[in-house]
Amino acid sequence: MAKPSQVTWGGRFSAGPAELMLQFSESVSFDRRLAPFDVAGSKAHSAMLAHVGLITEAERDAIHAGLDVILADIAAGKFTWDTKLEDVHMNIEQALTKRVPAAAKLHTARSRNDQIATDMRLFFRHACGVLREKILGAERALLTLAESNRDVMIPGYTHLQRAQPVVLSHHLFAWLEMLDRDRARFADVAAHANWCPLGSGAIAGTTLPIDREFSAKALGFVDAKGRPQVTQNSMDTVADRDLFIEFASACALFGVHLSRIAEDLILWSSAEFKFIDLPDTFCTGSSLMPQKKNPDSCELLRGKSARLQGNLHTLLTLAKGLPLTYNRDLQEDKPPVFDSFDQTALCADVLAGTLAGITLNRDRCASAVRDPGLLATDLADYLVLKGVPFRDAHHAVGAVVRLAEKNNVEINQLSTADVQQVHKAFEADWADVFDLKRALSKREGTGMPGPKQVVKQFARWKKILNE
Repeated sequence: MAKPSQVTWGGRFSAGPAELMLQFSESVSFDRRLAPFDVAGSKAHSAMLAHVGLITEAERDAIHAGLDVILADIAAGKFTWDTKLEDVHMNIEQALTKRVPAAAKLHTARSRNDQIATDMRLFFRHACGVLREKILGAERALLTLAESNRDVMIPGYTHLQRAQPVVLSHHLFAWLEMLDRDRARFADVAAHANWCPLGSGAIAGTTLPIDREFSAKALGFVDAKGRPQVTQNSMDTVADRDLFIEFASACALFGVHLSRIAEDLILWSSAEFKFIDLPDTFCTGSSLMPQKKNPDSCELLRGKSARLQGNLHTLLTLAKGLPLTYNRDLQEDKPPVFDSFDQTALCADVLAGTLAGITLNRDRCASAVRDPGLLATDLADYLVLKGVPFRDAHHAVGAVVRLAEKNNVEINQLSTADVQQVHKAFEADWADVFDLKRALSKREGTGMPGPKQVVKQFARWKKILNE
């Protein structure tokens, strides 16, 4: 009779793995965080086995009770994890079997391949929900900042050069658009995760009479009408890592948005801009220069973006070129996913905290937006309304700007006679263009920063963020 092995696959081997191989191959050091999802999957699977008559109801109940005890021990920090048992699945199963003899039947019609696929889909649904809530918190902080500074105007920039005037809230709403797309992307990932892998086995399912739809319903893998959703190809189910890549991609793109927002905040808080003051609680000082207030939270948000992109690249490289179906390489898919989740959650909270503590330097904003050069395009539009082709108008205003620079005056300080030498279409009212309220009031098309449009956007965002 074969000697029982501590490892579940040990019956075929005459010797156990070397100690170095155990250290090299274990994953329990990082996949133990899947314990709640692993327990949920095992409960659903054992319930299904009882449903089809492969175990008794009493055995199912004993398994469930034992799993509850183990999960409570894990939550309380009383569970002893053993790297020799390789992973979270085997640690829980071995501990359960010691308590509940019927647990020896738990792995009936199940492989670690479809088990981990199930655990991870449950994890992704959970993780996406957490991140959506945290991003929502950052969005709400952003809307509050916009609401408390509705009347502030600043220059808008292209190429980091002053371009045209906008209200601050219009700029902040641009950030909201970015973040809300991120929130929607995580909803998409959660929807893609909502298909049950249980029953796919190691590669080709099982000869036993299981009910995959029962397991799917038990774990909430259902559509909007409550119909079970199960994966349709057993080979793809255990080999597929699209979800990992989609999740990491959503995190990485969120990181890119964070980095762009952070860069704006860093610039605005510099002495050269001084549009804002960042909260002391999210800044640090210098060990040498006592006057310094460094925008560390924003700089770290930029830095975390690189880390999130690196995790995505790791997963893309990991999955490239692997033959179907499961390969041990894929064990390395979890550390980058877990890190992306942890860092994305932390970054969203830090962004929300930073935004909540910002104060506006209204005088500096007002001084910057008074630059008449910001309305040079409006002056070209003035000529267009006089019948001048836009290309000619653009050239004429460029010449006016050059003339102002030559005379070392602001563009609106030129005389009517001066600008009429450039183009005869300029009339006595040409300088009326250089009025900020007028300029913004004429920008009332959809998506523009005109007063009426801004009011609509405030109403829109309040509705979106409070649904």
